[in-house]
Amino acid sequence: MSYLAQALVVAALVTYTLRAVPLLLLRREIESRWINSFLYFVPWAVVSAMVIPDIFTSTSSVVSATIGLIVALFLAWRGRSLLVVVLAGAVAVYLTELVQPYLGF
Repeated sequence: MSYLAQALVVAALVTYTLRAVPLLLLRREIESRWINSFLYFVPWAVVSAMVIPDIFTSTSSVVSATIGLIVALFLAWRGRSLLVVVLAGAVAVYLTELVQPYLGF
């Protein structure tokens, strides 16, 4: 068996084990409010950890990235849809990068 095939088998076993074991061990509903609260926020924390660093490296300046992030966070906090949040953040970055050379920052 080649190295690539071995690596794929090991990765598949590890992935399957990490998903199957909790499913087999936790057959009843979790009653702890603390654990339920923790599990509710895990996806948000993971998405934030993946997206926030990319926001600051995807534009030509940190200033435009920060302004776009602030606009997006404000609109998300106000309950706007994901499409509106993303488009408004992108427009804010675009406009900031357009006027940035004239403002000197």
